[in-house]
Amino acid sequence: MNAETASIIVARPPRLPQVSRATFVSAATASIRWGDLLGPPVLSRADCEALDELARQRSVAAGQPVFLHGEPSRTLVALLAGDVAMGLATAGGPMRTERLVHGPAWLDASSAWLDRPYVLDAVALTPAQVADLPRAPLQALLDQRPLLAQRLLVSMAGEVRRLTVHAHELMHKDAPARLATWLCERCQPGNGAPNHAIVRLAERKSDIASQLGMTPETMSRLMRTLSDQRVIEVEGYTVQVLDLQALRRLGGA
Repeated sequence: MNAETASIIVARPPRLPQVSRATFVSAATASIRWGDLLGPPVLSRADCEALDELARQRSVAAGQPVFLHGEPSRTLVALLAGDVAMGLATAGGPMRTERLVHGPAWLDASSAWLDRPYVLDAVALTPAQVADLPRAPLQALLDQRPLLAQRLLVSMAGEVRRLTVHAHELMHKDAPARLATWLCERCQPGNGAPNHAIVRLAERKSDIASQLGMTPETMSRLMRTLSDQRVIEVEGYTVQVLDLQALRRLGGA
């Protein structure tokens, strides 16, 4: 990790976006979509019902921890709905955000298997719905259902690969390439024009900068440079990609 990454500090509790009552109700009543957590193909109804039997759902209010580093881990933790910041915090002080997780996704699917404490703090940025899967009964279930065990193994392997790629990019790509890669990964179809796309920023720009291992000032400067080059156009939390091929080249794709 470079010196710029190490200097990123985000205040805790984070400044939270306004969340409507409808959003809170949606998160509080989230159903468990096991296919989103374990990937294709579609799980059998029996497998889904067996996992539902084990899962313990809980709601976490915005600004509250889902779990804290150093705490014993006895469950696999899945985020069903909402947004959670992962990082390390000092007692009563700032938090260094390393990544943001948007549900449905795993928050920690490894610590419980190793019987080790959580490595990071997980703090809800919005009202969140979380599911805990106790390790011991889950192990018994997987012994009975080897295909389900294989699905979980592949899901965890995908998470390890994603984190490995992210770490590699932080270490070996310069700041402009990291930003360009991040934008490319989130491009959606634009207005139908060739070589155009759109990126909607769901997070605060300071949190995005933290994920990318750069200061908010560096990120703002890079965004201005891309705008001056007519590669992108920024309007609030919407980024219009005007030259997708140029953005991909910058990211090393």
